[in-house]
Amino acid sequence: MSAARASLTPSVDVRRAGDRFWTRLGWLDSKHSFSFSRHYDPQNTHHGLLLVNNDDIVHAGTGFETHPHEDMEIVTWVLAGSLVHQDSTGHSGIIYPGLAQRMSAGTGILHSEKNDSWRLDHTTPHHDPVHFVQMWVVPDEDGVTPGYEQQEIPDEQLRANLVAVASGMDKHADGAAIRIRNRHAALYAARLAPGETVQCPQAPFVHLFVARGKISLEGSGELSTGDAVRMTATGGQQITAVEDAEILIWEMHAAVRMG
Repeated sequence: MSAARASLTPSVDVRRAGDRFWTRLGWLDSKHSFSFSRHYDPQNTHHGLLLVNNDDIVHAGTGFETHPHEDMEIVTWVLAGSLVHQDSTGHSGIIYPGLAQRMSAGTGILHSEKNDSWRLDHTTPHHDPVHFVQMWVVPDEDGVTPGYEQQEIPDEQLRANLVAVASGMDKHADGAAIRIRNRHAALYAARLAPGETVQCPQAPFVHLFVARGKISLEGSGELSTGDAVRMTATGGQQITAVEDAEILIWEMHAAVRMG
């Protein structure tokens, strides 16, 4: 990881939903903003500190079986349905819209993610898919003790307001955001009705993802569900909802050093 430098050239790079990598299995529909799994492009490995931005739909009764991670901060944001998390540190629970979750893989963690909440709350099985965005950022330090945190963000806070939902930055230390182990990164979310606006943060690296709906980004035009924008050495643009929308924005003041 390297700190951002003043010599960065300002740029705004719009990435359309249809240009993403796509993994489609019988139980999973996953679209990847960056190189992931069998999909690899050396020119598309990360932006700033963000290595993974996966837009996943998992069918009912299925999901990701137990698998390992190391030295990664993994943030999950559910858009619809419910996702069951279980890990080797003893944490388990149901993640739903508005409940931000962070898992610090550290020295090593095993976890599973499934769409089978009825097995925990002993209710009738449902047939609804779960739709969520999972994002990975590198930590400040490798080899830390694995950890887990979740925090509910009230819907009224997210309405027409950009809310920090996960952050390692000092400016959010006293807020409601779940803590990630990188002091140079923060994730914001907002839910916007048509005509409502928020302002994009300014930072060396910013990643805007339209999780659902349609917005207009000042200077870049309309963006729809699945579209993303990678900003370098810029920010401050006005974001206006064209229709009901939900957006996720990473503010990052450092970048992964590749090679």
